Amino acid sequence: MITGADQNKAIAILRQLRQTFPKTLKLDFSGSSPPDVFVGRFGYPHIFSGILAPPQHDENSYVNNSPEEWFKRRLRIDEVLTLRGGLIYSRFKTNTKSTSERLKGVMQEVAMASKPADVEFFLKKMPRIHVDFSNISAPIANPAPLLNARIESNIRVDRKVDYFVDDTDAKASDALHELYANNTSVTSLIRLLAAGLLGVKTERKLVPSRWATTAVDSILSESFIKNVKEHAWIDEFMVFHDEYVGNNYVFLLIPDAWSFEVIEIDERTPSKFWHDYEGHFRRKGYAESVTGAYYVNRLAAAEYLLKMRRQASVVVFREVKRSYWAHLGVGILREVSKGAFSKEPLRFNTLEEAIKAIRGMIGLPLDYYTTKSVLLKEHGEQRKLAQF
Repeated sequence: MITGADQNKAIAILRQLRQTFPKTLKLDFSGSSPPDVFVGRFGYPHIFSGILAPPQHDENSYVNNSPEEWFKRRLRIDEVLTLRGGLIYSRFKTNTKSTSERLKGVMQEVAMASKPADVEFFLKKMPRIHVDFSNISAPIANPAPLLNARIESNIRVDRKVDYFVDDTDAKASDALHELYANNTSVTSLIRLLAAGLLGVKTERKLVPSRWATTAVDSILSESFIKNVKEHAWIDEFMVFHDEYVGNNYVFLLIPDAWSFEVIEIDERTPSKFWHDYEGHFRRKGYAESVTGAYYVNRLAAAEYLLKMRRQASVVVFREVKRSYWAHLGVGILREVSKGAFSKEPLRFNTLEEAIKAIRGMIGLPLDYYTTKSVLLKEHGEQRKLAQF
């Protein structure tokens, strides 16, 4: 979705940021990790993993790794890149199942932290000015090979997190549900799962951050959906809407049994689209087209319906505007989805009325979406059958 020219714009920002790094930056430095860790996936199971931190101490560094805060503060793309570009990714090569590496232990301590963690880093080389963009993870900038690291102060860990890290008999899925119910952020859950800190002892290992992100959203939403299916259908058509940094979302809830569909179109290339859906029964395969965004949208919708104690068929329209010129990861899409459901919905008696309202919320012709929708077609066919 992001053009080469836009990538160059982002890289230019990071080059400017490099000039703001301390002039005396050396191979050994101290910084406050937000906390933030990243586990790569290339070469799996022999992968890079490590800790992200600014080259100084900052009690407010937690904002650097919090899509929740970015959305809450409505930060612009360049402001998020400024935050991410101020971090050094101190990384090392490891095996996902290794249990004896000291650097992995330091990384896991940071992953458990509930507040910024003060760490001293010893690098092999100076950071390379570079940024990796992903449609799943937040941008990762300034990688540097890590020789050694040590925690400089006591790590603050939430009691529930500490409990499940110590409980090596609890399944990872159970731990995720308990922690989420205890108001642990999804960003924190992803960090814990990626660092290999949850689950049965024999199954614990490092999980690439990209995979951990989708796993958390998928596991939580599947459990919510199971309970949603036990409730009665909604009795009207409901429309929810929100937008953030060029990601324009509309959620249409239809009085019907649970089913779910996401259609994404980039206004720069409207002939190209991304589309995945599931019927009433559990989805078996990965959403190969929409990928991670599918699961963050599904989590928001399922969580809302569960709170309402209702069931519905959900169609998601995502319009990617030109103003979304750099990927910031699915964390912001999770937040804008939750933001949409935090608002009062528009309510309609008919599908035609709901569709008419949605036309005013999306810049692209709505036919680009409706002609591709499987669930809208199925709903129309069911309505025709009911007329006989």
